[in-house]
Parts: sequence; C-alpha cells; structure tokens
Amino acid sequence: MNARHIDHVNLRIPADGADAAREFYGERLGFGVEDALYAAGEKPFFDVRLSATAVIHLWPTEEFERPTKTNYDHVAVVVEEPPEEIERELAEAGVEVEKTLDSPLGATGEAGAVYVRDPFGYRVELKARV
Repeated sequence: MNARHIDHVNLRIPADGADAAREFYGERLGFGVEDALYAAGEKPFFDVRLSATAVIHLWPTEEFERPTKTNYDHVAVVVEEPPEEIERELAEAGVEVEKTLDSPLGATGEAGAVYVRDPFGYRVELKARV
C-alpha cells in the first residue's frame, strides 16, 4: 500500500453543536462548511472542507463525550500562512491560542504550528506548510 494523505477525520460533536461548529470552523477559521446533505437529512454528519483532498466529518450525536487527555489529542491541518499570520488572523477572529511551537515534526517535515481548541474541546493544530 502507498498512502498519500489523510482523507478525513471523523469527530463526534454534541447533538446541538452544528451551529457552533459552523461558526468556529467556517467563520473563525475560514474553512468551507459543506452541510447541504446533512441539512436535508440525507446523511448524519457534515463536512469541514480543508482542501480538495481532506475534510473533517462533524457528527452531531447524543452520545458525545468531551475529549480527554486519554482519548484524543489533536488533528493537524497544514495551512499556507506562516505562524505569525495565523496568530494574527486568530486574534482578529477572537480565537484563543492555546500554544505555539516553532518546529514540531509532522508528515511533511518541521514547521511552526499554532494550537487552538474548538467549541467541543478538540485541539486543532494549524501547521505552516514546509
């Protein structure tokens, strides 16, 4: 097998969390939100479009349990902006930065990264492109 990239990550969110997810991922982080099939009742989750080849499935469910240190750490998303610009955009959007790292190692090498939490407690790493 020759893996090329992560296709998607599936995250459960609270049953009433769709609006908060759209606001955080779509408005504050600026990713595309694809929810027409979810809104039409044709599938039980909706997508946050990260790129042409990667999405985060957000699955509203009554069985949601907030992530803990033992069951989840983070999802890393490579972005085009350098860390300083990421931090500036997050500040303008009112998103609190949890931490920054100068050069954590990722799948494509070492690059600066900024970490935030979504409304449901999931950590999201916004990693500069190598």
